Amino acid sequence: MRLDHLSYACGPDGCRATVERLSALLGAEFVDGGVHPRFGTVNHILPLENDRYIEVVDVLDHPASDKAPFGQAVRARKELGGGWLGWVVAVRDMERMEQRLGRQAVPGNRHRPDGLNLTWRQIGVKGLIADPQLPFFIHWDDLSEHPSIGGKDIKLTGLEIAGDPTRVTDWIGHPADHLLDDLDVAWVGPNGQPGLVAAVFQTPNGIVRV
Repeated sequence: MRLDHLSYACGPDGCRATVERLSALLGAEFVDGGVHPRFGTVNHILPLENDRYIEVVDVLDHPASDKAPFGQAVRARKELGGGWLGWVVAVRDMERMEQRLGRQAVPGNRHRPDGLNLTWRQIGVKGLIADPQLPFFIHWDDLSEHPSIGGKDIKLTGLEIAGDPTRVTDWIGHPADHLLDDLDVAWVGPNGQPGLVAAVFQTPNGIVRV
């Protein structure tokens, strides 16, 4: 179990504007990640060091985005002005997580512009929707094409999460601070609106808080 990636929802000004703004802040260009046909969303990817990445996600005007929890989550965050959607934890044993949460993982896939079809299973997006401090979980079918490949010069060093680490620990079945022990994690505003507030990166532009 490890922190796999962070999801950032595009704002009302559109995905291009959001991607350009984040690229300027972080000193690196995002790449077109393609379409999630099952979820009615698209993304742009920025690989990071330590086998992690950022995805900037936008919702499509498509029936899938109204039906799939991930599409619903992206749409709701976009309507609030965009920003951090959440954090995602990779697990090796998805069956164990299914038993823990009492539900079945759903298949996901992304058609990249180069024609490759990435596949995985994920679970817990409804938990994120209900309580945005909570991560959801992913199991990649083929790590040889993990979106973090090629990541260099940009490193995630810290997170600010509005919420309660005890609540997150109960959700993941693992101490939250141990899962994020290589990062400087600040748990803020336990009585306010929960969710991922900010991420801190070591970049060619210096230390950047997004």
